[in-house]
Amino acid sequence: MTTPHRIMQRNPLRSCTGLLVVAVLAGMLLLFLIERHPGLLAALLLPIAAVMGLVGTWRQRRREGRLRATRSTEVARYHAMDPREFEHAVAYLCARDGCRDVRVVGGAGDLGADVTAVAPDGRRIVIQCKRYGSTKVGSPDVQRFGGTCYSVHRAALAAVVTTSVFTRPAAQYAAAHGIACVDQAALAGWASRTGPPPWMR
Repeated sequence: MTTPHRIMQRNPLRSCTGLLVVAVLAGMLLLFLIERHPGLLAALLLPIAAVMGLVGTWRQRRREGRLRATRSTEVARYHAMDPREFEHAVAYLCARDGCRDVRVVGGAGDLGADVTAVAPDGRRIVIQCKRYGSTKVGSPDVQRFGGTCYSVHRAALAAVVTTSVFTRPAAQYAAAHGIACVDQAALAGWASRTGPPPWMR
C-alpha cells in the first residue's frame, strides 16, 4: 500500500518576504547604477514622466467624454418636454438645490416670470424659461424680461433658462443688466450637478 503524497501549502508570509527581498535588492541595484551613472536617473525619469502624462491625458479625456454624454442626455430630455413641463422641471431643480417657496407662475399675463423662488442665501429669484429648439434666444426676448424682472417682480437675481443658446446681443444685454443667461450647456451642467445653479453663476 502506497503512502499518499503530502500536499505542500504555500506559506503567504514566506512569499511576501521573498518579494520584499527582491524589491530591496532591485532598489539597491538601481541606486548603485544611478551612483555610477548619474545620467541614468534622467534617462529613467523622462519616459516615466511621459507615460504618466499620457495616462493623465487619457483619464481627463475619458472624464470629459462621460461628462459630454451625460449633458447631452440631459439636454435631450428637456427638449422632449413641452414649455409647461419645462417650467416645472426648472422649478424642480430650484427646489432640489435648496431654494424655498418655489412657484411656477408662468402663463397668460405672467409678464415674463415663469418660476419664482427664494435662493438658499435669501435672494428672490425670478426665472424666465425658454424651451426652444433650434431657435436662439434673441435680444428682444431678454429685453422684454429685463423690463419686468426687477421693476415688476422685484427680483434680486434674474435668469433666463433655455434649452437653446443666446445670440451675442442677447448675452451682451443680459450682462449689462445683471441677468444670468443659462443656455443648454449650463442647464445640463446644473441638472447633472456638474455645473452651478443660476444663483451661483
